[in-house]
Amino acid sequence: MDLKFKVTGRIAKPVGEVFEAVVNPQLLSGYFTTGGAKGRLEPGATVYWSFHDFAGEFPVEVAEVETNRRIVLRWAAHEGDASDGDAGAKSAGYDSTVTMTFEPLEDGRTLVTIAEEGWGETPQGLKASYGNCHGWTQMLCALKGNLEYGINLRDGMYK
Repeated sequence: MDLKFKVTGRIAKPVGEVFEAVVNPQLLSGYFTTGGAKGRLEPGATVYWSFHDFAGEFPVEVAEVETNRRIVLRWAAHEGDASDGDAGAKSAGYDSTVTMTFEPLEDGRTLVTIAEEGWGETPQGLKASYGNCHGWTQMLCALKGNLEYGINLRDGMYK
C-alpha cells in the first residue's frame, strides 16, 4: 500500500497573496506554525517550523519553489503518537515529501492542494500519515480563516 494523501481548499484571495502567506515565515507564524517559522521558503533552503502541540523545532528542506504555482518540501517522517502531541514521537529515519500547488480560479479564488507521501508501509507509518493529513487540513482551514477573516484559528488551541 502506497501511503499518501491529498487535501484541497479554496481561498477567496488571489494566488499571489495566498502563495506569499505560505512562503513568508512571518505570515506563516501568524496562522499555522504556532511556535514560529524561521526562514523563507526558497529552493535549497532549510527552514525551521515549531508548533505548540509538538516538542522541538522541525527542519524543513525546501526542494522546489515555482512562484505562485508549486512548493515541494521534505521533512523527517515522525512515527509514534504525534497526532496526540506526544513528545515521544520520534523520527522514523526517512523523509516524507509535501507538494503544495496553487491554482488561480476564474472567480478570483485560489485552489490550494497539499499532498504528502513517503511513509513506511507499517502501522506506525499509517498512523503518522493520518496525523499529518489532520495537520495539513488544519493548515488549510487556518490559512482561509487568516486571509479571508483576519483570524488565527490555531491561537490558544494547544497551549
